[in-house]
Amino acid sequence: MSPFLSLCSIVPDIAVGTKRGSDELFSACVTNGPFIMSGTSASTANGNDSKKFKGDSRSAGVPSRVIHIRKLPGDVTEGEVISLGLPFGKVTNLLMLKGKNQAFIEMHTEEAANTMVNYYTSVTPVLRGQPIYIQFSNHKELKTDSSPNQAAALQAVNSVQSGNLALAASAAAVDAGMAMAGQSPVLRIIVENLFYPVTLDVLHQIFSKFGTVLKIITFTKNNQFQALLQYADPMSAQHAKLSLDGQNIYNACCTLRIDFSKLTSLNVKYNNDKSRDYTRPDLPSGDSQPSLDQTMAAAFGSAPCPCALEGVYGDVQRVKVLFNKKENALVQMADGSQAQLAMSHLNGHKLHGKPVRITLSKHQSVQLPREGQEDQGLTKDYGNSPLHRFKKPGSKNFQNIFPPSATLHLSNIPPSISEDDLKLLFSSNGGIVKGFKFFQKDRKMALIQMGSVEEAIQALIDLHNHDLGENHHLRVSFSKSTI
Repeated sequence: MSPFLSLCSIVPDIAVGTKRGSDELFSACVTNGPFIMSGTSASTANGNDSKKFKGDSRSAGVPSRVIHIRKLPGDVTEGEVISLGLPFGKVTNLLMLKGKNQAFIEMHTEEAANTMVNYYTSVTPVLRGQPIYIQFSNHKELKTDSSPNQAAALQAVNSVQSGNLALAASAAAVDAGMAMAGQSPVLRIIVENLFYPVTLDVLHQIFSKFGTVLKIITFTKNNQFQALLQYADPMSAQHAKLSLDGQNIYNACCTLRIDFSKLTSLNVKYNNDKSRDYTRPDLPSGDSQPSLDQTMAAAFGSAPCPCALEGVYGDVQRVKVLFNKKENALVQMADGSQAQLAMSHLNGHKLHGKPVRITLSKHQSVQLPREGQEDQGLTKDYGNSPLHRFKKPGSKNFQNIFPPSATLHLSNIPPSISEDDLKLLFSSNGGIVKGFKFFQKDRKMALIQMGSVEEAIQALIDLHNHDLGENHHLRVSFSKSTI
């Protein structure tokens, strides 16, 4: 897939812009913060296991190597619980409180535990189809005894991390019905509730967190988007399945359903937007769409510089208005998934009374004019624009990518700006303000509702990065909320 968007019927005077983003898995999953535990400690739990726990008391929410997991399914295994921590580092201890549907895992370092909790703040972990809750424990370390139950838990920790889940003593492998001997490194992935497009690169980004991805093939079957993904080893496939099955890529949609494939290896003939062999970069792109490059161009309709609008869905790198068709432009995004997002969200929406038409371009990048070449200012380079919303890895912007709507999210509002000031500002371009409210807990943010989606799009283009004084530049994004 090209990182280029081709803009047709471009509307005049659109300025460069940015966006709040979505990174559920990504991206992209159900945002659900870590469960904040009440004062109840593990020592009050039912069952003998709880009596063995002698942790040091700490205040809830303070970083610790020990992580508290709640709302576990009743039949969950040690291996499944351990797999939650494996992508983030070594798991050194485990305490199962099955009577309370809870568990504690101890990571090798506090940094690994912190990374794990931060990740599951935006990605709701799911085991056996049930959402679970993860937070820092009140305890600094796990002090457990040498009872048979605890010995079995430690054996599960060691066997999972050594890759030997086939041990008969490992209840995790047996209970989960996964005899690791001969298990395939290939996963079959179905994406349900496909509200946003899911690309091959999106899958690679998500699944690479659990091991080396060798090959991916995507296809549509029974009106469902599906993929086959091959890891370098079965253990990586196991960890990915346990951690990602049932998760959402984007907020409340694009749900992953994962099973092991009967195939043990994939045969990829072409590297393009439908299939990829990461071990064979020399493969041809075949007859499919142009192979996906790190640069993307988009073809839009209606505006010489749709950067502010496109910037809501990705970082615009370059824009070229076509010389003989000045109502058309090429817009190069930072990568293919950003171009796909911009196309899926913006195509068909009206701007200046005309629908914007967006398609993926055959071009892989916008070429800047050579030195001395006459360009009439039709090509612009925004690679170093301060307005890029997605430069910073892990930015909250990745969690807030929404389709165009009549309600806009405003942020970075200085204390001196009143509701009337903002209403006047947003009605100054001819739009009608139908509603407004400041956030109750943070007056730097507000929601404003325009008369229509088209008016909201125009207001975002005109007013994103507007100077409000006191060194505050207004940030404007589409909101999923209503007033």
